[in-house]
Formats: sequence, structure tokens, C-alpha cells
Amino acid sequence: FRRFRNSLSERFHQLWLWHKTLKIIGGEFGTSVLSYFIFLKWLLSFNIFSFLINFSFITVPQFIAAEPNNLSFTGLELLTGAGYFQQTALYYGFYTNATISKTENGASYNMQLAYIFTVGMYFVICLLILLISMAKSFCRNFINPQIYSGNASKLLCTWDFNITNEKAVKLKQKNLSTQIKVQNTGDAKRCSNMTDGHPAIVPPHQLTDQSVQLLLLFLCRNIILKISIIGILCYYWLDIVATSKSQCWETLIGQDIYRLILVDFIFCLLGSFFGEFLRRIIGTTVFVSLGMPEFDIARNVLDLIYAQTLTWIGILFSPLLPGIQMISFFIVFYVKKVSLMKNCQPPRQVWRAAQMTTFFMLLLFFPSLTGVLAVIAVTVWRLKPSEECGPFRGLSSMFAAVSEWIKILENYTGSKWVVWIYNNLITSELFFFILSTIFLIITYLYWQIIKGRKTMVKLLRKQIVNVGKDKVFLLRKLHLQQREKQNPSVPRGQDQQVSFIVQIFLFQLHVHYDSMGFL
Repeated sequence: FRRFRNSLSERFHQLWLWHKTLKIIGGEFGTSVLSYFIFLKWLLSFNIFSFLINFSFITVPQFIAAEPNNLSFTGLELLTGAGYFQQTALYYGFYTNATISKTENGASYNMQLAYIFTVGMYFVICLLILLISMAKSFCRNFINPQIYSGNASKLLCTWDFNITNEKAVKLKQKNLSTQIKVQNTGDAKRCSNMTDGHPAIVPPHQLTDQSVQLLLLFLCRNIILKISIIGILCYYWLDIVATSKSQCWETLIGQDIYRLILVDFIFCLLGSFFGEFLRRIIGTTVFVSLGMPEFDIARNVLDLIYAQTLTWIGILFSPLLPGIQMISFFIVFYVKKVSLMKNCQPPRQVWRAAQMTTFFMLLLFFPSLTGVLAVIAVTVWRLKPSEECGPFRGLSSMFAAVSEWIKILENYTGSKWVVWIYNNLITSELFFFILSTIFLIITYLYWQIIKGRKTMVKLLRKQIVNVGKDKVFLLRKLHLQQREKQNPSVPRGQDQQVSFIVQIFLFQLHVHYDSMGFL
């Protein structure tokens, strides 16, 4: 029965998207490269969810009241996003401001409320999912530092005995082997510091932290550059395009974002070709000393965050844009996977993939999602919609549709609770001030917990070093007593040799504690 249950569980896991592919990538290239593909899959789930709810609650009802498209399709629209697509459900201007009703006295569907509530609830859900995922990953990977361990625990304690499938066993073995090889790269660097017969002990976490700090510095520098570019574009869209006399400025912004996403997708494919394929050809045939390239995790993650930021901004102006980004991410996944297998080698730097995934989420939250929410808030509350297109035509702002709906609900006794929530929570600055204060307090408490854990780890490290020194001192005393009893006249060279053996013992003691997860 247990074997049947395990087999059924394995079959169920195989139904997950890219389950086997992710296992192969983790086995061949380690968890640091695997973190990029997991992050890509995570972003894909956001776009699938957004496409499904937008298509279900906005696009499908619009088909009932849709007018025929009189423009002809030439194929050039796939590159420009204009022309035939301008009068389709892809853009904001296609949607009606009327209340849709299939029969005269039947149920009605308010397109204005459906549009703003669907987009708003999607961003609320994304914000909650991102905050919960960040909190869980943060607690698991930063507040509990004792979970990180060395090669001994990887070999003895991380095997999953529920695995019964032969292919799954081989993939798990490859994954552990790759992790240990990457860790041994850092160990080799430490051992290379042994000069003149004296081991210079460099803690393994120091090598890891140095490589991670360089990666984080590169990520922060480039994300600031990309977000600055998006910020300039948003200023152009909201301050110049939105105030122009264009017939439908929302659709024009949607077309611009469509073209930006398409260009980013094309350059992503070209980057895999020129940056990895041609680099492998040059490194293996012309300049052999270069070797095969490593998979650039930082650059590829930044490309994903940039593309997702554009998609989030464009949802309000092009409800079906997540569907286009969904197709793009599917293609990018397989292109990157093939390029990784054929052109790249495993990274030489030791990275903690779990901590890197947490940092990817942090970059996606700030400045990406927070900046997008600011842009959406300005558009919904401050800007006047177009007079001749879209579901909010004729209103002073998009949010005015909600205010008018609340006025209608005030006449119904059963809807008083909705009016109360609107007046006392949604439109109350005090509520958001209290909410922000609670969030900052929780963040401060977590920060203090981290500082306390770091202090505790430092004290434990000092204690371990002192224990090692005590053992070395006792070994020296014991050796001197044995030498005096056996042979009082021992050559000085032999004494130096014993001292070297004691130092080697200290180095092995350090590595032993490292493998147990104390360092």
C-alpha cells in the first residue's frame, strides 16, 4: 500500500507544469540556476491567473455588446499592435460603458464596475500572495540560519526515502552531486590558502556571502536603471499622452506597452543566441581558454522583472496583455532551457538559492509592484478618462464609477455594510495610516529578530573557536608529556611536524563544525 501511495504521489507531481524539466535542470546545474526557472514559472502563474479573470469577467461579457470590426488584418499588427487590433478586446477603447443585459428585464452586468473591480482585485491578490510568499521565504531562509548545512548533512540527511521511481532517484542523485561539487569549489579555494605548511582558515560562508553581495549589487544597480526607464515612460504617458487631445489615450498607452513587451521578448531571444550560443562557439573553437559560458542569473532575472512590470502597468489599458506575456514566458522558458543545456556550464560561485529567491521576490515587490500600484492609483483617481471610448467615458475619473455606485447602494437597507466599508475604510486616510503602522511594526520586529539571531550565531562561532583552541592546547600538552616520558631528546623538526599536525587538526575541526551547520 505504501509503495502504491508513493507511486500515486509521484504521478500526481508529474502533472505539475515542467515538473520533470525542473528536476533535470536542478540535477545538471544546481539550485542557483534552478531558482531562475522557478521564478519564471511563478511569474507565469501570475499572468495565467490575470488572463483567466480578465477574460472571464471583462472580455466575455463584452462580446455580447461588441460591434463588428471593419478594419482589415494585414499581419503588420503583430509587430505594431495598432490597426486591426485597435478595435478588438485587446485594448481599453473597445469596451462599452453601458450596462449589458441579454434580455430586456433580465439580469444586467455593469461593465464599469466589472472592469475596475476585476483589475483592482487582481492587484490586491497579487500583493497578498507576494507578501505572504516573501514572509514565508524570509522566515525560512533568514530568521532560521541553522537550516544551512554542509556536505555531511547533504549526504546523510537530505535524501527523500519516499522516492521509488528509478528516474527520480537518478535525478535526485545528480542534484545532490551538483550541489556538493559547487560547495567543493569553495572548499578548494579555502584549501588553496594553505601556505608554508600552515592552513589559513577561511569560513565557507564568507566566500558565499562575497559572491552573493556582488550579485545583489549588480541586481540593485540594474534594477534601478530599468525602473528609471519605466518611470520616465510613465511620466510621458500620464502627463503628456493622457492630457493630449487624442481620441483614446488609454488605447495609445496600451499599444506602446504592447510594442515594448514585444521588443523585450525579441531581445531576450537574441540574447540567448548571441550571448550564449555564439559565446559557446567562440569559447570552444577560437579562444579555448574562455570555455563555455555560465548562465547569467542576474541579467535573466532582471529581464523577467522588467517584462512583468510592463505587463502589470498595461493591464488597465490592455486587459488581455497578460495572455500575450503568458505566451512569451512559455517560449522564453523553453528557449532558455535548451540554451542552458547546450551552451552553458554550471556556475562556479557558491550561491544560496533559497536566499536568492527571497531577494527576487523583494525586487518584484519593491520597486516593481509598488511602483505599478502608484501608477495605477494616479490613473484611476487623478486622470480624466477619454470622452469617446472605454467603459469610463464621460466620468471625471475612473474611480467616480465606484462613487456613483455607492450612492445607489445608500438607498438599499441590505447594502448598508458596503457603504460603511467604503466610507470608513476605503476612503479613510486613518485606516491606511494604521495599516501602514502595523506593517512597519511587524517589519521592525522581524528585523530585531534577525539581529538577535546574528548575534547568537557570532557568539556560537566564538565559542566553537575557543573550544578548538582548548583542544589544541590540551593536545600539545599531552604530546609534550608523552615525548618527555618516551624520549627526552626529540629533534626540533619533529616538534614542528607535530605542530603542523595540530594545525591540520584545527582545520579539520573547523570543517567538521561547518558540515554540521554551525558555521
